[in-house]
Amino acid sequence: MKDEDFVEKLFVAHTHDTVLCFSNRGKVYWLKVYELPQAGRASAGKPMVNLLPLEPAEKINALLPVKDYDEQHHVFMATSQGTVKKTPLTSFSRPRASGIIAVDLRENDKLVGVALTDGQREIVLVTSGGKAIRFPEHEVRAMGRDAAGVRGIRLGADQEVIALIVVAEGEVLTASAAGYGKRTPIAEFPLQGRGGQGVIALQTSERNGAAVAALQVLPGQEIMLISSNGTLVRTAVDEISVLGRNTQGVRLIRLDDGERLVGIERIEALDGAEEEESEPPEGA
Repeated sequence: MKDEDFVEKLFVAHTHDTVLCFSNRGKVYWLKVYELPQAGRASAGKPMVNLLPLEPAEKINALLPVKDYDEQHHVFMATSQGTVKKTPLTSFSRPRASGIIAVDLRENDKLVGVALTDGQREIVLVTSGGKAIRFPEHEVRAMGRDAAGVRGIRLGADQEVIALIVVAEGEVLTASAAGYGKRTPIAEFPLQGRGGQGVIALQTSERNGAAVAALQVLPGQEIMLISSNGTLVRTAVDEISVLGRNTQGVRLIRLDDGERLVGIERIEALDGAEEEESEPPEGA
């Protein structure tokens, strides 16, 4: 893969704040902000594997900055096999150098999304089969760190959850393995009960292939498209068509034979950073 990188998330933190680092293995690690290397804007920084005692093939897929471990907030988690779990933030207030289990994963399962919630939010889970379910957070009771969680969505054969979204203003951007995608208003996703099959979010046709990514976006933002060959394409959200749920979408990225889209990430611009050229999507 190309030796390229981009800024996915920016947050302001104080020296003694904590960053909770969640891995695909369902573990959580602690880092104090003062333990992070301090460097200039152009510096590459240090790999997370050099900062945390990660196991082989383990990677960090979510960061939550925490100032106070208050009783009003929860850590909401989703796994690839459709399980969701909500744990009080206070349960993570005692750091351990080797990390701890945040969710008890079954075999072949992995943690795919983590978010900080206040108990009154709505949740959307999106699957590789192009389905999505929207349900109120209060349908998931709070449980301890050692619990396995409850069913969030019923999956079809050979499908998995690819994204956890905490509903806010904006649209849901979905993308397929063949490089197609779209924006869909969040209002088009009906509120349902937890544990159902959900509704169509993106057609997974022969042209499209499986759904590979979904995230909530706002006009004016930018995303990075990531291909299996390591190609990165930066695109403005405004250039992507707004279409209904039961559609295939438009081309987001041109792919070579055998290449596929593997992910999309919302990116943050650094002050003074040079603007990169992006490839505009084609029509539907």
